[in-house]
Amino acid sequence: MNVSIIGTGYVGLTTGACLAFLGHKVTCIDTDDNKIAMLRSGKTPIYEPFLSELLVDAQPNLRFCTRLEGAVQDADVIFIAVGTPPLPDGSPDLRHLSAAARSIGQYYAGNFTVVVNKSTVPIGSGNWVDSLVRESYEEHHGHKANGHFSVASNPEFLREGAALSDSLYPDRVVIGSDDERSLETLYTLYRPILDQTFAPPPYLPRPEEVGAVPLISTDLASAELIKYAANAFLALKISYINEIGQLAGKVGADITQVARGIGLDARIGTRFLQAGIGWGGSCFGKDCAALVSTAAEYNLGMPIVSAAREINKRQREHVVEKLLGELKILKGRTVGLLGLAFKPNTDDLREAPAIDIARKLLDRGCRVRVHDPVAMERFQQEYGDMGALCCAAPEEVADEADAVVLVTEWHHYLELDWEAVAARMRSRILLDGRNALDRARLRRLGFHYLGVAG
Repeated sequence: MNVSIIGTGYVGLTTGACLAFLGHKVTCIDTDDNKIAMLRSGKTPIYEPFLSELLVDAQPNLRFCTRLEGAVQDADVIFIAVGTPPLPDGSPDLRHLSAAARSIGQYYAGNFTVVVNKSTVPIGSGNWVDSLVRESYEEHHGHKANGHFSVASNPEFLREGAALSDSLYPDRVVIGSDDERSLETLYTLYRPILDQTFAPPPYLPRPEEVGAVPLISTDLASAELIKYAANAFLALKISYINEIGQLAGKVGADITQVARGIGLDARIGTRFLQAGIGWGGSCFGKDCAALVSTAAEYNLGMPIVSAAREINKRQREHVVEKLLGELKILKGRTVGLLGLAFKPNTDDLREAPAIDIARKLLDRGCRVRVHDPVAMERFQQEYGDMGALCCAAPEEVADEADAVVLVTEWHHYLELDWEAVAARMRSRILLDGRNALDRARLRRLGFHYLGVAG
């Protein structure tokens, strides 16, 4: 099938690479000239494991351009995968979505096309996009677009750092439309994934447990709500275990054992029960805020989701409070932060806990030293004026440090020569923000080990 994708961020680029690898003819469109030039030269603007390899394998079916004109006329499916960042009130900024919809109406040729909201958008956005495309089509073509296109929702459930695996071997595929032709078109598009009939790339082998992938075919509004509800539930789960972790610290319980003890209940599950600094990234915070904002439009409160957001914010403050409790005075102290990206295997700094923690420490007069194995260049570009000292090697954050904080649980940090790290520090205070390190071993090495939760 002929596929056009508007937007080459995490979602658009990984979706395009995977569909092209499966044999579809894919055109990825972005208004950022530099990004498109980078992609044409074989470089990727984001860090995602195996993305470069997949782009090479998909290259015969994949092209990049900066204009919709000439790129959407023959498309069977047009994905909108533009950013919808949060506004100050928590509602999503839909300017890029609106511009994409109007451009589709202007340039597509009139053959039946499915316009797919791949971006995370508020409930009801499918109907809104439909009206925008129709208005633009009629304005530029002089007649109505009856029967020429329909709008569908196809939410993504990608984890940064595992986006390609999640695309090729998903838990489920959700498609929502009020038009039967759209549902049939998207079923055909995704059939190799649904039936798992494709030959997997050698660097991304098919997991043994993966069989036929469930398809959820529903109406527009339900598909849109599924995305928000899923992310909000995962955020709730993380905030819940972090709140329990606070209690565990008070009563002397081991939160890792508590999480294991409740996670082995099949009704609960072990995933997203890792207590620590909390969640970040482009999805959970934005989607929870949007869900609360949408509910408010219907005079509904979302106290559980709102509480999850507040608990997550509190976890970052709790790191500073822990350091203050140990050091008594933060002004003039040196604190090293290991990890800047919001999670391992990505360079994404959106809503990253490390950024908030660094700012709070700097505001209190601390000297802050930072390191990340992947996100350093992006940090210097986006936060170079913050005042934190970027270190070339992880051990350097410990130089004359009064405390070191593990913020992102990169595998490289878990395998550090912690004895050498200890020798560089002024005082051996180690705050494990992810409860990921071997506390017994670190205490034997002379560290004063602290978990962010009990």
